[in-house]
Amino acid sequence: MSKLLFLLLAVIGGMCSGIQAPINGALGKKVGGFEGAFVSFFIGTVFLAFIVTFFGRGQLGNVFSVPKWQLIGGFVGALFVTAVILAVPNIGVAMAIFATIVGQMIISMVIDHFGFFGTRPIPINWNRVLGFVFMLAALFFIYRGSFE
Repeated sequence: MSKLLFLLLAVIGGMCSGIQAPINGALGKKVGGFEGAFVSFFIGTVFLAFIVTFFGRGQLGNVFSVPKWQLIGGFVGALFVTAVILAVPNIGVAMAIFATIVGQMIISMVIDHFGFFGTRPIPINWNRVLGFVFMLAALFFIYRGSFE
């Protein structure tokens, strides 16, 4: 696939995150934050079980041979979903999503810079720093616009 197609796929993933946030936030207000995260992951697990059953490549058994650090993604995902469920009712969808994006940029630039998790190292440079500074400015203005 071309890089443009992967970029589009990432944008769609981000849109799903933006849709998921208010839905899960409302769920969390009704059933509780941790309970909402559990229900969300349970429904996602059922959906993925269906996908794996009918469209999987039959390589699920290989999970026992991967490095153990590769298995923490679900745990980290659960922390992310729980954090968003707890944040959205208190600071709003736009603020919560943009703040998560800022957090993602912080850790992703560190991961890129050092090549953690087997990624190709991409050094932090002034263009990346300046882009991040603009993101922080945007976060400030979104914050101000949300709580005036």
